[in-house]
Amino acid sequence: MGYLLNNPSEVGWLLWQHLQMTSITLIIAIAVAVPIALLITRYRWLSVPVMGTLGVIYTIPSLALIIFLVPVFGLNATSVIVAMVLYTQVILVRNLTVGLSSIDPAVLEASRGMGMSPWQRWWWVQVPLVLPVFVAGVRIAAIVAIAIATIGAKFNAGGLGQLLFDGIQTNRIDKIWAGSITVAVLAFAINALLLWLERRSHPIRKAQTK
Repeated sequence: MGYLLNNPSEVGWLLWQHLQMTSITLIIAIAVAVPIALLITRYRWLSVPVMGTLGVIYTIPSLALIIFLVPVFGLNATSVIVAMVLYTQVILVRNLTVGLSSIDPAVLEASRGMGMSPWQRWWWVQVPLVLPVFVAGVRIAAIVAIAIATIGAKFNAGGLGQLLFDGIQTNRIDKIWAGSITVAVLAFAINALLLWLERRSHPIRKAQTK
């Protein structure tokens, strides 16, 4: 705790780098996962090859996956972010696919009968129903990204992992504690925030609060 209290600016800057990597990862990962999930929902035969491929990627250790990407993207944050995007795809795509597939066809048919366009059905019917499952996937993906971003310090990506690895190399227990505590607090805070959003996004809870 001593290092954390005596060096707030350094820890704060590394925390900001960690948040940047995690946020960029989630934005890109969601942008990629949504169209993939929509394709799988529309063309069911894609489910086995796509989910199988994403599942294989997920089984690769994160450190090894980043190393595979270094020759392509270099020894920098880009390799780490690409690895995190690939790693989180199976979580996001699976949750989105499950959420979209679980929507009652009668609800969609009723919306068609009301004269809604495909865009209106997506925005006013499908999105509210799939949102709780989607946010749950984002919550899990965020925790995974925070964990992998810690390893990113080994690849010149910065972040809170820098404190951990510097502490290990120099036998500075205070640095190790500072990095560990800050990463843990960040993970708990993000998990709590997204869990709250997940509960708030549930259609039944929304109806009860009105």
